[in-house]
Amino acid sequence: EEVQSVIGHAEVRALFKSSKFGTIAGCRIIDGVARRGTIVRLSRGGKVIWTGKLASLRRESEDAKEVKTGFECGMTLDGFQDLREEDNLEFVQTTLIKRKLGD
Repeated sequence: EEVQSVIGHAEVRALFKSSKFGTIAGCRIIDGVARRGTIVRLSRGGKVIWTGKLASLRRESEDAKEVKTGFECGMTLDGFQDLREEDNLEFVQTTLIKRKLGD
């Protein structure tokens, strides 16, 4: 059984253009944690407009596995470039749980 749990939220503060990576979102982690390899839900104006994978996560020009509450980071989304300032990101971790007989 797959269980999805929200592990963090972030807000896009600034956007940077890169010829190599496309649009890079400069974000601040509002609560929880942003972890590389998680599913991201991008919402604008209260509506979820995109769901996909977090392509890269960087903190102070170095790759990061995770970024915690209160810190700023840069990230790119896999296959999505139409980011805007003040977009909200929700990080969702999928966990596999084995079912047991008799429960």
